[in-house]
Amino acid sequence: MPLRPVLGALGAATAAVLALSTPATAAPGDNLTIDQTARLSADGTVTNYGTYRCFDASGPAFVGAAISQDPSATRYGIGGTRAVCDGAYHRWHDSGTVTSNRLTPGPARVEAALVELRPHNGLPLPHIHASHERNVVLVED
Repeated sequence: MPLRPVLGALGAATAAVLALSTPATAAPGDNLTIDQTARLSADGTVTNYGTYRCFDASGPAFVGAAISQDPSATRYGIGGTRAVCDGAYHRWHDSGTVTSNRLTPGPARVEAALVELRPHNGLPLPHIHASHERNVVLVED
């Protein structure tokens, strides 16, 4: 299976994990940030940016994000980026297309999670290394 659909599905899955999970406590040293600006292209593509750091992942790890804008309570999963859990700080960005005219330039809320898929009895289950929420400004590309 190509990696792009998997990463797109990860953004939606991350949005679901963020919506349904209890707040996670990051392991000591694990960290995730979100930049104060996100980008919006004319075709509805949203790109989020930030940094992360994580240690000792036994399964594949990803940064996924969701974005919302008042007055709608709808969260849009925005892609997913493969993460390297080597203890170093890394930049991340992810992009995804939201149906046209659902988001507009201006204030928005981004939620991101650094998620590892850990094997458990043969099934990959999500383990959140770190999560972060931030008010951002969505600017036109």
